Amino acid sequence: MRPTGQRPKGKRQRSAAQAAPLSADASPAAVTPSRRVEVSLYDEVTTKIITQLEGGRLPWVQPWGRAGGAALSLPRNGVTGRRYSGVNILLLWGAVIEHGYPSQGWLTFKQALAAGGCVRKGERGTTVVYADRFTPRAEQERAAQTGEEPGKVAFLKRFTVFNLAQCEGLEGVDPEPAPLPERQAVPIGEALIAATGADFRIGGPRAYYDPLFDYVQVPPQPAFGDQINYYRTAFHELSHNAAIRIMPHGAALARLAA
Repeated sequence: MRPTGQRPKGKRQRSAAQAAPLSADASPAAVTPSRRVEVSLYDEVTTKIITQLEGGRLPWVQPWGRAGGAALSLPRNGVTGRRYSGVNILLLWGAVIEHGYPSQGWLTFKQALAAGGCVRKGERGTTVVYADRFTPRAEQERAAQTGEEPGKVAFLKRFTVFNLAQCEGLEGVDPEPAPLPERQAVPIGEALIAATGADFRIGGPRAYYDPLFDYVQVPPQPAFGDQINYYRTAFHELSHNAAIRIMPHGAALARLAA
């Protein structure tokens, strides 16, 4: 019989923390601080995008914005001119639509100061993320000793940026692209619209065909990021008008439903 309190020779006892694997429902305290931050950031970004979808803010579905608002182009850094990519495009587009910013340009707080300006007091920034991989020094040393390929560790960082419209006194920032003129007609496109004989109206923030009153309406050209998208949208809505004319019973059903 072994004396009480002695461990058997040749065997090692493991602590409870070593013996118990981390389960799916383990408490947050069991996760390392860096891992908690990473998980939290992923959840935050995912929740933000889902909220935008549920709110109907789908800038990649319609090729126009609001007349006088920001052109529908890729968000960019106002100092470097570099375009944002990945999930940041959705986050920044959503912020532009939600707050009605007139610009697709963004800056960090420090960049605003370096540009001779500042972020206006009380303004709240928008979170963007940067993902990459790096090789820790210890891994580099291990790989050098063994001759193996060094492993890399993924990381995710967050940054807060502010729209140019939230700043003042900026100098040397990337200027906004010139908006489309109030009316920039393409003769062949205008001729095709006129040839349909449809009641074609311009104005408002929506593009649609009204089957009850039999007219097509599209936003004005300056609301579109590219001129071609104005005509694409116009012809798309005119196709609904043409379908009703080809199938008149559809018009009767539409009026009845309205």
